[in-house]
Amino acid sequence: MRLAQKVASLPVYLQAEAKRRIAEMRARGVDVIDLGIGNPDLPTPDFVVEALCQAARDPRNHGYPNYYGIPELRQAFARYYGRRFGVSLDPETEVVPLIGSKEGLVHLTNVLCNPGDVVLVPDPAYPVYRIAAILAGADVYPVPLLEENSYLPDLEAIPTWVLERARLLWLNYPNNPTAAIANLSFYERVVNFAREYNLVVASDNAYADVCFDGYLAPSFLQVKGAKEVGVEFYSLSKTYNMAGWRVGAVVGNAEVVQAVARVKTNVDSGIFTPIQYAAVAALESDPAWVAGRNQIYQRRRDRVLEALQTAGIHAPSPKAGLYIWGNVAGRCTSMEFCLCLLEETGVWLTPGSGFGEQGEGYFRLSLTAPDERLDEAVRRLAAFRV
Repeated sequence: MRLAQKVASLPVYLQAEAKRRIAEMRARGVDVIDLGIGNPDLPTPDFVVEALCQAARDPRNHGYPNYYGIPELRQAFARYYGRRFGVSLDPETEVVPLIGSKEGLVHLTNVLCNPGDVVLVPDPAYPVYRIAAILAGADVYPVPLLEENSYLPDLEAIPTWVLERARLLWLNYPNNPTAAIANLSFYERVVNFAREYNLVVASDNAYADVCFDGYLAPSFLQVKGAKEVGVEFYSLSKTYNMAGWRVGAVVGNAEVVQAVARVKTNVDSGIFTPIQYAAVAALESDPAWVAGRNQIYQRRRDRVLEALQTAGIHAPSPKAGLYIWGNVAGRCTSMEFCLCLLEETGVWLTPGSGFGEQGEGYFRLSLTAPDERLDEAVRRLAAFRV
């Protein structure tokens, strides 16, 4: 059987392969603590679960959902952006709910790119940006995110011949995997850059509401002119511990948002309606719930950083996100470090090389494990030497 070339060229998804390896070890009786994936372990809020249950009991919600998302959900996203970021959105034209933001990342690239167009993908980055470009037949140009530049892209270093073919620029702050943050001054430069080279900017803001030490992450759309050049993806997965519920949205430039909606209406039937009502309950909830949850992650962050320091591993203290980005350069490769750690301690971290060439020499550690398991992982990490 012959597969399409774009499918045959897809890499094995890193986290899927990691899960396979971990399952094999557990089958041998190894007590593996998986800190490799950002899958929130804390429960979804009770008020969200209750909203789901109430909506699910109504048989009117059991049929095909609204293709464009129920009006209540679109309005809730718009109100949330107004409260949280001071960004005004038209819920009819500038908001489209997604079955988790991941699908929207792929749809967007298909909407904007023809074969041979260039997608500017950060390196290191969430692998889906690159995979989406491959599926669209576009070419990927990696934009390095370097520690000495605070993991912000040097846009001026991108060659002009690349920019002449480029259609899409991906941004992701708070960043996965590096946990770096960006300010509004940076976003202002991005808007000007996008105008100069006729680029569409896609901001993946999935970690905006996982913040520490009083920090609040901004939205790209807060900058004047941002809606003229781009869109932003927002997800309830990390904010409300709803990863498995699959709810997100693409917001911003109406032309691009509606183009994504056109693709969606042709390839899926939307989000189960009771889940949409539960998402409304989440978006309309008291932000104090999020602040309390973030204190748990902050305590975990501090314990992990202390253990890494004891093990002689450098890792900066992140102000946002679910991850610690540790540096093991000069000791061994990222994959060698993570495999050695797994075999010797039963703790799995994600090698930085899985996020791109510039991730080599680093690892990503997720804070999404129950406290008692994280404490055990911390104990093992503190005793580990490579």
